Amino acid sequence: MWQVLRMTIRHDSLALPMLIAAFVLPVLVGVLLAFLLTPGQWLGMTLYIVTGVLGGVLLLLLVLGRRAEKAAYSQIAGQPGAVSAVIQTSLRGGWIGDATPVAISPKTQDAVYRIVGKGGIVLIAEGPASRTGRLIEEQRRIVRRIVPEAPLGTLQVGPDADSVPLHRIPAALRRFKRALRKAEVRQISARLESLNKTGNLPIPKGIDPQRVRPQRPR
Repeated sequence: MWQVLRMTIRHDSLALPMLIAAFVLPVLVGVLLAFLLTPGQWLGMTLYIVTGVLGGVLLLLLVLGRRAEKAAYSQIAGQPGAVSAVIQTSLRGGWIGDATPVAISPKTQDAVYRIVGKGGIVLIAEGPASRTGRLIEEQRRIVRRIVPEAPLGTLQVGPDADSVPLHRIPAALRRFKRALRKAEVRQISARLESLNKTGNLPIPKGIDPQRVRPQRPR
């Protein structure tokens, strides 16, 4: 945990003040409640203060986990295959997908990844929008041919000003309106995998998603 803390502080200037605030605020609330609700009752005051300390530790660990994940992804942002690491380690809320891209440009290493969840099918383009547009459109046609009834959206991850940062991909996915049931997600995912016409594509060189994992405190 000390190594995670050092890495996070080194790459995130806001991490230390946020961690201090996350611990101190619950402790202060516990002390305040102790003096307001149980003045002179040492047992009651002790319980409130201890509860505040435990709450501070819990909140500190939660904040540390989020900031550590963000710091870890900041180190690989812009490298080919960075989205692969996010898909393999950070998909939440029932989203499923393969860390291997469904389309890739051998020349530029731009790639498109496909995931499926309750919000429908989402194509994630990795690279500048000016270069990934053709790849996205090709994958749109493939998906529409296989599952024309499913909602289809896109995310752009790259150097463009309106692109989604790596650590914000899970949050961006939560903004897709729920449209599919769990059984439909599995069914559509199976159809896309079995009918995938693009073949098996290698993960872009530069990142091994097996080794790039945001460290989380335990």
